[in-house]
This record gives sequence, structure tokens and C-alpha cells, in this order.
Amino acid sequence: MQLGAFSVSLNVKDIAASTAFYEKLGFTRFAGDIAQNWLILKNGQAVVGLFQGMLERNALTFNPGWDQDAQPLESFTDIRDLQRELQGNGVSFASEAEEGTTGPASFIVVDPDGNPVIVDQHV
Repeated sequence: MQLGAFSVSLNVKDIAASTAFYEKLGFTRFAGDIAQNWLILKNGQAVVGLFQGMLERNALTFNPGWDQDAQPLESFTDIRDLQRELQGNGVSFASEAEEGTTGPASFIVVDPDGNPVIVDQHV
């Protein structure tokens, strides 16, 4: 099962302070808009998303259909297929991608320690 590009999504209190901190660690701005309270930062293949006021808690994020540079992949497993496979494995969902659709969609599962795992397909 290939879940796609991986990043950590952080619920931050002060996006400017968090941005400054991660930039000191060598991360650079990759995407997003600080005025809208979200940024995606990269350091090599490591990706960190900063979200002020958008997430209840930190989360793991996977993006089917993208590589680590947010470029579309030629082939990938559609999010609805991933969802059906996980459901078949007995995984419970906090939110689900709508069946019978195509293209962008997302679902959320929660690990045993309460950490959200967001699977968010943009293609």
C-alpha cells in the first residue's frame, strides 16, 4: 500500500515564530500563505506543514498522487481504493472520502494514541 508523499502537519500557536524556528533548522518555504495562517516548509525530502488555527492537534499527512515535491505521479493508488483496503483491514475512520467520486478527496484515521493520520489526495 503506497500512501503517497509524507509530511508532518503541525498545529502551531504563532505561525511567524514557528516559521522562524524551522527556517533556523534549514527549512525553506515551499508552498502556502502565511497571511492565511498556513505554510509548507521543506528541508531536503523532509516536509513540515505549519497550520495556525486549522488543526486540533498535530497530524501525519500523506498525499496520494504526489511525490515529495508535490509533483503528480504517473501512477498511484486512488484514495478511495486505499480507503476500501483499510476498511477491509478493520480500520475505523474519523472522516471518509466519498465513494463514487473521482479526483481530489481525503479521509482521516486516528492511531491508537489519538494521532490523526490525514490522507489527502489533490489530483
